[in-house]
Amino acid sequence: MIKALAALLLTAAPFAAWAQLTPVGSWHSIDDKTNEIKSEIVIAENGGVLTGRINKLLRKEAKQDAVCEQCTDDRKGKPMLGLEIIRGAKKTDGKDVWEEGKILDPENGKTYTLRLTPVDDGKKLEVRGSVFGIGRTQTWIRVAQ
Repeated sequence: MIKALAALLLTAAPFAAWAQLTPVGSWHSIDDKTNEIKSEIVIAENGGVLTGRINKLLRKEAKQDAVCEQCTDDRKGKPMLGLEIIRGAKKTDGKDVWEEGKILDPENGKTYTLRLTPVDDGKKLEVRGSVFGIGRTQTWIRVAQ
């Protein structure tokens, strides 16, 4: 009985780790300057394409009724809560990397080319935004379920 349970656990363990190597889920975004949690972003998948929305504003000074004043596209004037900041990311062939999408920085209204890479067994997500190859990478932390 114990051997059978141990074998089952050893067989299931790789699948549990594999299941977390995806950007799908809830993430805490971190402020580059203060290292404080800014927001909770929920990334979802539909037909192999990822989208991400702001689920919670977590800064102490955040206005929960804020709108995206800096946005220049269809998101201009839309509430920050529920705002779609990730659009169109797709998994690259044979890698745990999602690209071809765009990410919006709602603080300045700019949109960047996006790359998402789960790291640390899926506990963290490297979020890279760039223009012409120049950009920055943030590390988001998976929200415990």
